Amino acid sequence: MKKIVCITLILAFTITAVFAGGSKGTAQGNKIVIYTSMYQYAIESVKQDLQTQFPKYSIEFVYGGTGTLQSRVSSERASGRLGCDILMVAEPAYSIELKENGMLHSFRAAEASSLAFDYDPQGYWYPVRVSNMVLAYNPARQAKENIPQSFYDFANDPRVRGVIAMRSPLTSGTSMASITALRDKYGYEYFDALSRQNIQIEYGSDTPIEKLEAGQYSVIMILEESILRKRQEGSKLEVIYPADGTVMIPSTIMIINDKWSANRNTEAAEKITDWFLGREGQNAIVNSWMHSARSDFTRLPYDSKPTAEIRANSISVNWDNDFCQRKEIQDRFQEYLARR
Repeated sequence: MKKIVCITLILAFTITAVFAGGSKGTAQGNKIVIYTSMYQYAIESVKQDLQTQFPKYSIEFVYGGTGTLQSRVSSERASGRLGCDILMVAEPAYSIELKENGMLHSFRAAEASSLAFDYDPQGYWYPVRVSNMVLAYNPARQAKENIPQSFYDFANDPRVRGVIAMRSPLTSGTSMASITALRDKYGYEYFDALSRQNIQIEYGSDTPIEKLEAGQYSVIMILEESILRKRQEGSKLEVIYPADGTVMIPSTIMIINDKWSANRNTEAAEKITDWFLGREGQNAIVNSWMHSARSDFTRLPYDSKPTAEIRANSISVNWDNDFCQRKEIQDRFQEYLARR
C-alpha cells in the first residue's frame, strides 16, 4: 500500500495541467500567521516588504527548522486546529505529506506559469525560494587545494577527518533533502564514510559558521545563503559549488485549508501567496540571499553564481524518497554516525 501511495504521488508531482478549485474561507479579522523555516534575518527582511504591501493585514511569522515545525504541526493537529494559515517549509516532501493528509487548500496561483521548478498540479503547493546546499571553507585558515571540492571528497578526504560539520537532518529540512540526494547518488556507504570522517553534527547554522571562521572546522556542508550573507557583511568565507553537483532545494509555500487553519482567512492567504510568487515577493527573497523560483527573474543573490549555471551541475532530490523513506533514511544516518 505504501508503494502504491508513493507511485501515486510521483504521478501527481509530474502532471502540470490540472487544478482543483477550492472555496474561499470567511475571514476572521485580518490576521495571518505564517510558519516558516526561513532564517530570522530573512524573515525580518521579507516581513517589512510584505507589511508595506498589505498594511491592512496583521502578519505574524513563527520561525522553526522544518523538523521543529513538523513536530509543532503534529501536536496542533491532535488538538483539531493549527496555529498557522500559511506554511513555508524547506522542501516539497512535507508539502506532499500534508496534501495527502487533507490539510492544504488548492488554488491556481496567478504566477504559476512563470515558475522554473515543479509545483503541485492541483495547486496545493508552489516553490517560492531556492536554497542550495554547498560546501564552504575559510581561505584565511586553509589553502583551497587542501579542501575537498566535492561532496564525495567531503566524506572521504582523510586530510579533513574530524574537522568537517553539517546540520542535523533530524531538524533541518534542507539537510534531510541533501542526505537523501547523496544517499541516492552514493548509497548508504556515504553515511558510513561520513561516520569514518568523524563528522560533527550541528543543530543551527550560526555555530558551524563561527567554528569555520575560528578554524575549528576546515570545511562545512552549509546553505549557500548563509555564506553569501556573511560575505556581504565582510566575511572572507568562500562557497565551494561541489564538483559532483550542488543540491538545489526549491522550498515551498502552501495554504492551510479552512478545516485546519488558525484564522480561516483564505482569501488573504491567497493574495499573500501570489505576492510571494510575483516579482516583488521574489525580489524580497533574493534580497535575503536565496534564489528566485521564477524562470524569468534574472536578479541574483549577492555574489552568487547564476541559478541556471548551478542547476546545470546539480544533484536532483527524489522527493518521493524524501517523503516515503524519511524515517528509514534518518534512522540509518543516526545508526552510522553512532559508530564514530
